[in-house]
This record gives sequence, structure tokens and C-alpha cells, in this order.
Amino acid sequence: MSTDFDLTRKVAIVTGGNGGIGYGIACGLARAGASITVAARNPDKTTQAVAALRELGAEAIGVTTDVQNEASVHAMVKTAVDTFGRVDILVNNAGINVRKAPQDYTLDEWQEVINTNLTGVFLCCREVYPHLIKAGGGKIINIGSMTSIFGSSVSPAYAATKGAVVQFTKSLAIFWAADNIQVNAILPGWIHTDLTAGSSSDRYNAIKARIPHGRWGEPTELAGTAVFLASRASDYINGIALPVDGGYTSR
Repeated sequence: MSTDFDLTRKVAIVTGGNGGIGYGIACGLARAGASITVAARNPDKTTQAVAALRELGAEAIGVTTDVQNEASVHAMVKTAVDTFGRVDILVNNAGINVRKAPQDYTLDEWQEVINTNLTGVFLCCREVYPHLIKAGGGKIINIGSMTSIFGSSVSPAYAATKGAVVQFTKSLAIFWAADNIQVNAILPGWIHTDLTAGSSSDRYNAIKARIPHGRWGEPTELAGTAVFLASRASDYINGIALPVDGGYTSR
């Protein structure tokens, strides 16, 4: 591997890293040499993910984390620093979705999506910031969505948060550039995950027909982009929102 993409001796936190896109990214970072803290809510899935990452040869730990909760986020970062001595990379991937028409949301449902998908990103970024400063800089990768670009006919709260994540990414990039912290976003397309598993066959096939690649993506196909944005190869890239979608948003 080119040294530009080498993450040896780097320490990454991946929220929602025990499955789907988060796990695919965690595997990519691990293969590039990073030590991984998997931060997620389901301890059983986290244990399995950590074991698999260790089989890849990575140092890895799991931390049960609720990104909505300030104390839980603090404990997540503290555990990573206490274990590995530093933090260099944060991947904000944890997210939820509630599929309803906007008029049918309860306030609690709306707030749950906002708190997880947007406020959780804020809390994690704020908590990791002093540790990135101590490390001399670092990388933050926020996971947006195609709905960061256009609206959603099934998930308005999710779309609202993912649009906000991109604008928050750009703002952090401006604020923290002087600290040698690059903040960028990845916008996944239609990827096979638990969040998309409920799609009807008609909807699945209609989406597939619009994707120039002719297929849905796999979580592992986000790994290369994440390694690039986590490595020194992207040191002069800041504040971007990069679709990884098989060309879906180009059509």
C-alpha cells in the first residue's frame, strides 16, 4: 500500500460500526492499518464485529454507545483514548430512520431521528475535537445520504437530518481547517443494509433500474472512499460531500 493511504498507528472511532456501512468502513480502515473502536448500541453485534476485525489483524475494541446521550459519547471517546492513547479519525455513521409521511410523525419520532442522525454527529465531533488537536490534526468523516442532495418521498425526517449533516460538515471544515482537521462527508447511494432491507421488490427493482451500474451497492464498497478521506492522501480535501452511489445521483 502507498504510504499516502497507510493508516498504521492511527486510531479510528466508527459509530454504528457493528453492521452495514459502518462495519464495511471499519474493515477498510482496519485493513489499512488503523486501530478501531466500534461504537454502537447493540453489544452482541458489536462483539461479533470486533472479533471479525481482530481476525483481520487489527487492534479493535467495542464500546456500547448511544450517540444521542452526551455522557455516553464522552465515555466512548474516553475509552478509545484510554485504550489506544489517542484518536486520529472519527467516522460518524450511526443513524436511524422512520418511514412516514411528515403529517404522521409524532414529535418523539421526529426528535429521535434528529437526535441520532444530527445531534449525535455534533456531540461526537465536539467530544473528539480536543483529542484531534492533541494528535496534531485528524480526519472526520460524516455519513450523509443521497437525500442530502434531494428530498425523500418516504423518509422526510431522515432527509432533513442528512441535508443538515452536509452543511454541518462544511461549517466544521471551515472552523477547524486551521487546526489541521479535515472534515468531509460520504453520501452513500442504495446500499444493501438493515435500513434498506425492507424495500418492496417493486421499489428495489425500480431503484436498480435507475442505477447506471445496474445493481445496488455493498457496504464494503464504501471502504476505499473512507480510507482515502481518513488518510494523508486527502490532506488538501476539506468540506466535500462525495456521492458513492454507482452513478445514481448523476442520472
